[in-house]
Amino acid sequence: MIKLASINVYDEPLEPCCEAPVTGFFRDGCCNTAEEDLGMHTVCVLLSDAFLAFSKRMGNDLSTPHPELDFPGLKAGDRWCLCAARWLQAYQAGVAPKVYIRSTHKRSLEIIEIKLLKSHAVDLQ
Repeated sequence: MIKLASINVYDEPLEPCCEAPVTGFFRDGCCNTAEEDLGMHTVCVLLSDAFLAFSKRMGNDLSTPHPELDFPGLKAGDRWCLCAARWLQAYQAGVAPKVYIRSTHKRSLEIIEIKLLKSHAVDLQ
């Protein structure tokens, strides 16, 4: 598996998303991706209760720990590399989590318009 270039939506080096809990397709703390990452785990988000409830309703329970998979379960306030399509789905439902845009991989732009990401960014100056 070959990582695609670690570039954010601004064509700058991708900043880390989260080490605790460790996130990313490669579990390297960054929203890096590869062709094999079919879910495109490329959007670094700040999780909210509303989004976690939405995700659970959509069949992806991110809150429940799964120690057998070394997954601690997530809570509001955690940062996480989210699938780009799920973020867009949550946006359309009115529950999109906030985005750390400098930690969001450029590949996200294949699915999400940059203006939508910017409208939810918490790390813009």
